[in-house]
Amino acid sequence: MVSSVLVVCVGNVCRSPVGERLLVQACPNLRTGSAGIDALVGQCATKASADVAAQNGVSLAGHVARQFTAELAAQFDLILVMEKTHMNATESLAPGSASKTMLFGEWIGQSDIADPYKLNHDFYLTVFDKIKKASDGWIARLKCR
Repeated sequence: MVSSVLVVCVGNVCRSPVGERLLVQACPNLRTGSAGIDALVGQCATKASADVAAQNGVSLAGHVARQFTAELAAQFDLILVMEKTHMNATESLAPGSASKTMLFGEWIGQSDIADPYKLNHDFYLTVFDKIKKASDGWIARLKCR
């Protein structure tokens, strides 16, 4: 039984905060967090991510980026990464974590959910939609609803 999920991207300021908050909304009893493999530690979510999320009923208020570490990984049952390359990075930073690491886009046939960092608004919208569809797949499998 999965009782905690860590969502991981690169900077922890675009994709993973959105994924985390979507899971939190649907799964209030699931302990959920996010981190970055090369986090912009201490920064809030990008304005573009926060704006797109807010337009879709998701608040990123209070988010603070943090670094993915072995100690953090050990606190979670499941680690969801945004790209295949993140699987190698998380295993390198937290040896032994591979057995509990999966792609966030696993259930939508999406191996990678691209990084919108510093790209245009339309790209952020596209990425949000993919993260939303992917989170719906995880919500169904985690039996949150």
